Amino acid sequence: MEQAISEFITYLHNVKKASANTEQSYQRDLKKFAVFLDSKGIQVLSAVNDRILREYIDEITAGGAKPSTVSRSIASIKAFFHYQYSQDKISKDPSLLLKAPKIEKKFPEILSTEEVVKLLDQPKGDTPKDIRDKAMLELLYATGIRVTELINLEVDDVNLKMSYLLCSEGGKERIIPFGTAAKEALARYLKTGREAMVSDRSSKLLFANCSGQHMSRQGFWKLIKYYAKKAGIDADITPHTLRHSFAAHLVENGADLRSVQEMLGHSDISTTQIYATMNHNHIREVYTRAHPRR
Repeated sequence: MEQAISEFITYLHNVKKASANTEQSYQRDLKKFAVFLDSKGIQVLSAVNDRILREYIDEITAGGAKPSTVSRSIASIKAFFHYQYSQDKISKDPSLLLKAPKIEKKFPEILSTEEVVKLLDQPKGDTPKDIRDKAMLELLYATGIRVTELINLEVDDVNLKMSYLLCSEGGKERIIPFGTAAKEALARYLKTGREAMVSDRSSKLLFANCSGQHMSRQGFWKLIKYYAKKAGIDADITPHTLRHSFAAHLVENGADLRSVQEMLGHSDISTTQIYATMNHNHIREVYTRAHPRR
C-alpha cells in the first residue's frame, strides 16, 4: 500500500501538477486509510471492495470527523482508486459508489476594512522582525496569495519597480499587482530587514523565520494570531482570512469575478462566485435596514 500511495503522489506531482497542499492532503488521507486496511489484515488493493470502503467511512464518521473531512477523505480515496484502475493495477474500481456527505456551505470569515487596517498597523517597530512582519502582512492582503505561496516567495519573484509579484504553485504561474502600502513595506524590508533575517547569504528566499531559515505555515499562523490579538480583533482569524478579505473587498468595490479568479489562482470561477454571493447578501442587509418601504 505504501508503494502504491507513493506512486500516486508522484503522479499527482508530475502529471496533474497538483499543489503541495493537495499532495500533502491526499497523502495524509491515504496513509490513514492504509492503517485501517492493515488493521483488517488487507495487504493488497485487489482485496478492497465497496463494503470495506463503506466501513472505513463509517468508522471515521463515528470517530467525530467533520463532514468536510469525510468528504475530503472520500475524494482522496476515489482519486487514488481511479488512478489504480487506469493503470490496470486493479480490475475494478471499488470506490465508484462512494458518495460524499452533504456539506452546509458557510461563508468564509472575512475582516472589515477597519479590522484589516488595525491588523496591518500592528508591526510598528524598527527591528528586522517588525519590518519583515509588516511586509508579509501587507503583501498577503495586497495580493490575496496563499500562505504557502507567501513563505515560498523568492526575491526575484517581486518586481518593486512595476509593483507586481510572480506567484508559482503546482507548475502554474500568475502575475499579481500590489499597491503602494505593500510596495513601501517591501522596499523597507529589502533595504533594512532581509539581510538581518536570512542567515544564508546565497539564499533566494524573500522571507525567513527568526532563525534565518525557511518559515513554516505554522510559524506564520502564530504570527498572524499574535497581531490579531494585539489589534483587539475577536474573530478567530487565520492567514486564509486575509485572502478571503482581499477577495471580498475587491468584489465589494466593483472588481469583476474573472479578474479576482485570476489573482486568486482559482481554476474554477464557481469557487470565486462565493464572494459575489456574500456581496449580494451584504447589499440586501443594508437595504433591509435602511430602506423606508422595506
